[in-house]
Amino acid sequence: MARRYDSSTTTFSPEGRLHQVEYAIEAINNAGTSVGILAKDGVVMASEKKVTSGLLAPARTSEKTYKLCPHATCSVAGLTADANILIDQARLRAGRYEYQFQEPIPIENLVEHVCNYKQAYTQYGGLRPFGVAFLFAGYDETHGFQLYQSDPSGNYSGWKATVIGANNQAGKSLLKTDYGSKKEEEGGDEMKTDDDDAPPEIELPDLATACRLAVKVLNKTMDGAVASPEKLELFTMSLDEDGECVHKILNAEESKAVIAEVEAEAASSGDTSEAAAKAEPNESPAWSCSSTDLNSVSESQRLNSLQKG
Repeated sequence: MARRYDSSTTTFSPEGRLHQVEYAIEAINNAGTSVGILAKDGVVMASEKKVTSGLLAPARTSEKTYKLCPHATCSVAGLTADANILIDQARLRAGRYEYQFQEPIPIENLVEHVCNYKQAYTQYGGLRPFGVAFLFAGYDETHGFQLYQSDPSGNYSGWKATVIGANNQAGKSLLKTDYGSKKEEEGGDEMKTDDDDAPPEIELPDLATACRLAVKVLNKTMDGAVASPEKLELFTMSLDEDGECVHKILNAEESKAVIAEVEAEAASSGDTSEAAAKAEPNESPAWSCSSTDLNSVSESQRLNSLQKG
């Protein structure tokens, strides 16, 4: 049944699905992983760099992270050729907005413009969806640092931390447990309100902690690969002393230092668990007795019965 409806992006299947859009999302799930983490003093984005051949000349610029305007950047997962078209649209929109209104474009306005362009390619005949997903990171004076995710359908959503690309579900599971620290409520259980069932408020990490967490996520999502500066790219966005956005891609030495910190943290946690296992008492409880004791008791009872006989 699906084959009758998967050749067009403008025809719904009886189940209410657009199969070509779903196929585009599936293509992204096979692309290199990208992680976005919102910190209290900036945004961190980490991407997996897939090297298809050692004969390729090294790229002069990043193939995963692109600067859109002085206060916005995006990370790409999927078809790079499709991404270039949308990146040009985003840069054009940001430039025109600043020229018209004499102020930087709000981040959500920029994301919405790109997503509207992507959505049009799912509604008109003779077109195919863009096979690319984005993580948008940016800063504006109204909402501070922001992180958005978009997919080929034209939908977008704001996140504190998310993953796109291959094995994104495994990465999101790790982020759910390790991202931020939950603020403890004062007063214990004495005062309870209707908001007790609400999710706990999460305190955002700093940039250094977010970088380490991003490397941990990539370690989990990369198939059997050991994290190294050649296989991942770390990007940070922060503010300088003048309040201007600073875009920085960590070099090999800085990335290696972050990876070493993550490995040291993993080794220390492993040593702690091993020490806890060794510290567990192996002695039997005072009320228990060994098999040798039981045998000796039964032997003495048998001798007593023989003597009485």
